[in-house]
Amino acid sequence: MTSPTDTSRTRETPAEAPAGTPAAAGPTADAGMATAEYAIATLAACGFAALLLAVLSSGEVREMLLALVQRALSLV
Repeated sequence: MTSPTDTSRTRETPAEAPAGTPAAAGPTADAGMATAEYAIATLAACGFAALLLAVLSSGEVREMLLALVQRALSLV
C-alpha cells in the first residue's frame, strides 16, 4: 500500500490505462499542441486585422461608410 505522500503512482501508465483514454496514447502525445494552435490563431487574427485595416482605410470604402452613416442619420 502506498502512503498519501507517495507520488510515484499518481498517474496511470499507458499499459494500465483503459483503451481509448488519453493516458493510453502516452503522456506526451499532444505536448505543445495547444501552444502551437494559439500561435497560429494569433497570427491569423493579426493578418485579418491588417487586411481589414487596409480595406477600411481605402478611399472608396471610407466614402461608402460615410454615405451610409449620413443616410442613416438623415432618416432619424
